Amino acid sequence: MKILVLGGTGDMGRRAVLDLAQAPDVSVLTIAGRSVKKAETLAQQVGAKARAASVDVNDHARLVALMREHDVVAGAVGPYYRYEVPLAKAAIEAGTPYVSICDDFDAAERVLELDAEARARGVTVITGAGWTPGLTNILVKKAVMELDEAQEAHVSWAASASDSQGVAVLYHMLHILTGDIPTFMEGERRLVPAGSEKRPVDFGPPMGAVRVYHVGHPEPVTLPRFLPQLRTVTLRGGLLEGYLNTLGILIGRSGLTRSETRRDRLVRLLSWSTGLLRRIGALKAPVSGAHVEVRGVKDGRPAAITYSTTGPMADLTALPLAVAALMIGRGQVQRKGVFAPEAEDGIDPDRFLDELAKRGITLRKSVDGVS
Repeated sequence: MKILVLGGTGDMGRRAVLDLAQAPDVSVLTIAGRSVKKAETLAQQVGAKARAASVDVNDHARLVALMREHDVVAGAVGPYYRYEVPLAKAAIEAGTPYVSICDDFDAAERVLELDAEARARGVTVITGAGWTPGLTNILVKKAVMELDEAQEAHVSWAASASDSQGVAVLYHMLHILTGDIPTFMEGERRLVPAGSEKRPVDFGPPMGAVRVYHVGHPEPVTLPRFLPQLRTVTLRGGLLEGYLNTLGILIGRSGLTRSETRRDRLVRLLSWSTGLLRRIGALKAPVSGAHVEVRGVKDGRPAAITYSTTGPMADLTALPLAVAALMIGRGQVQRKGVFAPEAEDGIDPDRFLDELAKRGITLRKSVDGVS
């Protein structure tokens, strides 16, 4: 199996590369990143099966040619509101399956519009197979399967600002806290202000309760589409450092993030500021978490199933990407077209979660509040 990892030298891409390198059926592992030197250094660390590639993801022709040399493409190039659709289009043209960790709601909406073209060409494109979305979607699907009737899904994530050093995360945070963002309530897509309706969610140790807010993510876009029995789907997220949540919400409502030029300037400033906060110890210990609660009916009575997990952001994000890429390459995902992980004939939840368990990602489950 030949796998191409785009963004393979970033925080998430690098972790995916290291995991994929352990798979005996991966014969070629191509690492493509902004820095060829970093890609070459990582390739040397991985060993004989790894190679570095120079590619500008904005160079469509070169990208298509490189994708055609591989069996699967794993995408870890953000921000996804900028790159998800072009990368998916290149994969469809190349005829090569593509899976990403896309976490921007508008990118998910646009890339799903390529479904008919991908199906016509017989290409598999899975959008959002990381931490959130990705692992969260699979946990929702598993809970839905365990209920007799599923009605609502409430997804939450939390992280420390120290759990990632990549600029793509800063772009993402500014994007998801800007303007009105979609949620899904009582069978309808609705817009709510980003950063609104905070509530505490208990992610379990070592995080405990964290205040989370409505933010722009793909789950309210894809879950109702692929699990239509759900009448309500919400997504909230937040940082352990509460003052950074407040700052991010204020910036998002100020208008300073509404153009890419302004956003670029803010990312440069925030990159410096985060480094300073890390040096003076103003950031929490690096840890991230996911929490899903699915409500419905079991055995004729109202029921709620909750799954949660915590760990390093790179593990929670990159290991699902690596597992999904391997499942595609091994023929364990037969569906064609553009879809999210929870789609019918998409990623099998039990097989996916078993593979993550082998990699050290453990889950906590409760039914009606009982662990």
